[in-house]
Amino acid sequence: MAHQHRFVEYTDGDTLLEGYLAYDDAISGPRPCVIIAHTWAGRSDFECQQADKLAALGYVGFALDMYGKGVLGSGPDENTALMTPFMEDRPVLQQRMAAALATASQQPEADAAKMASMGYCFGGLCSLDLARTSSSILGAVSFHGLFLAPGNTEGNKITAKVLCLHGNDDPMVPVDSVIALDKELTAAGADWQVHAYGNTLHAFTNPAAASPELGMAYNAAADRRSWASLVSFLEEIFE
Repeated sequence: MAHQHRFVEYTDGDTLLEGYLAYDDAISGPRPCVIIAHTWAGRSDFECQQADKLAALGYVGFALDMYGKGVLGSGPDENTALMTPFMEDRPVLQQRMAAALATASQQPEADAAKMASMGYCFGGLCSLDLARTSSSILGAVSFHGLFLAPGNTEGNKITAKVLCLHGNDDPMVPVDSVIALDKELTAAGADWQVHAYGNTLHAFTNPAAASPELGMAYNAAADRRSWASLVSFLEEIFE
């Protein structure tokens, strides 16, 4: 097995973006591809590492870019400033995700008929919004993501299977938000799962998260369990 990666430039309107594509060149021909939406900070080494892990499983991993080539927030204030325009204009967010999906689908290593999305925090919301607006992905996964409905997809049928991996004590996603998502996904006819991990805060997959006073902390057990759930989910949707 030989792991390979490359950076892929693409555009959405006038914005130049750069994704990170990882794959195993010991595998011949197109194979299922998972696009990975980043946290509120922008595409970082963390998301690229997830793409590498997907490549090791035999998939194509594509760490997408929501903000622009080389744009990475340096802290909460910058991260908020980068994320807010997308949270306030969800059609713009959805178009940016569609551009990433189209770019990944066009890569020669990717099987365009076997695409899925996943994302972390803000990226979890991005992944869910792709499921809300796209009929071409087979699955959408959210790791400690935000659940806020976009307001422009009511009545859309969700054909992708949905997996939400959620810290039960995440202050950014209160219980009523979980219940609202349950109702939304059911009304949309989705095949959905929500896995809640007890005594678990926001950002539980990130070893660098160490701010329990802000509701963010790494949880090794939840990290391990959520990745196992992802692996099982991908095997199911891509069979």
